[in-house]
Amino acid sequence: MDNFLALIYAVMGFFDSIPQFDIMLLVILVIIGIIIILLIRLLLMLIPAVLLALVVWFFTGSLFWAGITFLVIAALSILKKL
Repeated sequence: MDNFLALIYAVMGFFDSIPQFDIMLLVILVIIGIIIILLIRLLLMLIPAVLLALVVWFFTGSLFWAGITFLVIAALSILKKL
């Protein structure tokens, strides 16, 4: 038990040597990284909706129908992931 407590104190002492500013920056960078990964996954999931909306816009010339197409395909893609 004493060895375990010594190990815990040694690990805690290691973290005392790291400035608090560096720890805060690390946490902020990890959060930013997670947000970027989620946005990339979202964009990859919406590629079919964007492509079909572009095709509809090319053939009809209507942004309304392209928007409807995008919303329907995006909703179906999200529902498929659930």
